[in-house]
Amino acid sequence: MKRDFAEWLLTFTDSIADYKYYIDFETIYKKAEKYKIELNIMNSLIGSQNIEKDFEELIIKYPEIIKCIPTLLAVRQYEILVLDHDGNKFDYNFKKMNYSVEQYKIFMRETGLFDLIQNHIVNNLYDYVLGVESGLNSNARKNRGGHLMEDIVERFIQKAGFKKNETYFKEMYLQEIEEKWKLDMSFISNKNQATKRFDFVVKTDNCIYGIETNFYASGGSKLNETARSYKMIAEESEKVMGFDFVWFTDGIGWISARNNLKETFDSMSNIYNIADMKNGIMKKIFI
Repeated sequence: MKRDFAEWLLTFTDSIADYKYYIDFETIYKKAEKYKIELNIMNSLIGSQNIEKDFEELIIKYPEIIKCIPTLLAVRQYEILVLDHDGNKFDYNFKKMNYSVEQYKIFMRETGLFDLIQNHIVNNLYDYVLGVESGLNSNARKNRGGHLMEDIVERFIQKAGFKKNETYFKEMYLQEIEEKWKLDMSFISNKNQATKRFDFVVKTDNCIYGIETNFYASGGSKLNETARSYKMIAEESEKVMGFDFVWFTDGIGWISARNNLKETFDSMSNIYNIADMKNGIMKKIFI
């Protein structure tokens, strides 16, 4: 039965954020724990009346404490590049000191870390780093969001009875599909001129299915480009014996790009959303 595009579009959802999307405390604790010993040693500087002298003595006795300094500034890497007011460049290494203690004191002073520690703006550096890591982790929401639709599709693939690396595979290139199942994918790869990777590949007794997934919470020109691109892949896939292309997409971002999506919907048989997956579409298309 032919589906109605307008009715299908009404079933699109505005969010797929799960419980771990907003903040991943497990990752936060793990990252803070990495420098727990060094941070606890640095805690001895809190409220110091002579912090530069105490820092010098501490770093001479425990040089490993420098490893935790970048994270106090919400910096991930061990190398921090600085240009001072006179135009002099310093490339500080916080894994192994590459300047004098005096130069590292300048770094602590100029970045404001001495002031932070000395004036009781924080009472415990480990707790402070938990806060820093929480901020960094919230900034990573976009990266987590990019994988949410993939995770949803994978769960439904598994619910349909497929097993990872046996009957379904994650992130496979056209060349890998050709080699594994001896299919001629040259129609899709433009005679091996283009490299294409599918988010998932499902293998049944009758067919190999290449799957793309995405979710758009907001509109933009990218959506029109995506719809056109996937329409072309679907058309090219029809020329490959034993192969079919399936697209799972969702998100109210498509409302503003509905015309391009409708064009693809009308010409592509295997395009579905989350509502379709909840209604058991996996078991109907992968046969």
